[in-house]
Order: sequence, then structure tokens, then C-alpha cells
Amino acid sequence: MDASDHSFTAFVGPRRIAQGSLPDVVRATHLLRDQALVIFDDSTGARVELDLRGALDEALARATTPSTPQPKAARGRPRLGVTAREVTLLPRHWDWLATQPGGASAALRRLVDEARRMSSGSDAARQALEAAYRVMTVLAGDLPNYEEATRALFARDAPRLGALTARWPRDVRDYVARFTAKTSA
Repeated sequence: MDASDHSFTAFVGPRRIAQGSLPDVVRATHLLRDQALVIFDDSTGARVELDLRGALDEALARATTPSTPQPKAARGRPRLGVTAREVTLLPRHWDWLATQPGGASAALRRLVDEARRMSSGSDAARQALEAAYRVMTVLAGDLPNYEEATRALFARDAPRLGALTARWPRDVRDYVARFTAKTSA
């Protein structure tokens, strides 16, 4: 995980205790490791598990070092970032792809790029909705109106969601609102 790419937010119960880069959050939470600490990736709403044991410099090193080993370079032709996977299409689709300039792979890449451009706003809104739901499930699952609030979230009913979450702890409500503001695309 690259700490410079995005920010993180840490909660102890309903109280936000840190927000910022991963090293900043580790520094702020290191001494709180024995409490009910929850850390979220601010770009996805996903929980981040950190090993905060030991000295602060050890915890920082573990948190900022990629956990997956880098594969060794293979012999032969360089990969160039291309991933081969199976695609199942009907014969008429293969026939059409065969007539396209650059062949089937180039045509599929163009189609995927065009679809990504066309749906970028709705994809971002869907991802924000999913992030809000992940955060709500962890932080607000036991709070009053949680189930109704999730229904309002998926209905994209911002006024109702705001009314249902109005009595939630401020830090929880504000963090959920951070994601829901992006769902109106």
C-alpha cells in the first residue's frame, strides 16, 4: 500500500482521532492499539488492518512497506503491462472483431476505453455509494435508524439520509457524508 497516494481516517468508537497520510495515522494511533481502533482508506471506505505492535518506527515500517513481494522479472519478451485472460463471446462477436483494425485485442481495448469514458461519472458515484455503505456498516451498524439510513443511501435520498443520521455522533455522520456527497453523479 502506497501511503503517498491517498489519505486514511482512524476512529476509536464513534470518535475520529486521526486523518491524513498512512504514516500520520500510524503515528496518531500507535499508542491506541489496545482500543477499538478502526482505520479506513478514504478513497474506498475499506477497513485497513495495521500491525501497530512494538516501537513506533517498527509499526511505521510495517505499515508503509508493501506486503506482497515483487515478482522476479521473467525471461523473454517484456510483459508491457498486458494481462491475458479468457473472454467468451458468441461467434458473431468474434466475426465482427476479426474485421476491426488491429484485430480483436485492439478493438476490445478501444471498446473498453470508450465505455470507461462514458461511465466514469456513474462509476465514481457507485464506488462512493459502496464506500459509504462499508463505512456505515462498521461505524453505524448499531446506531438508531441504521437500516432506514442504508435504504435512503441506496435510494440516493440525501434529505432523508440526512434526517436519519442527524442524531448520529458528529464524526460518524460527517465521515459518511464525505462519501455520500459523491453519490449524486
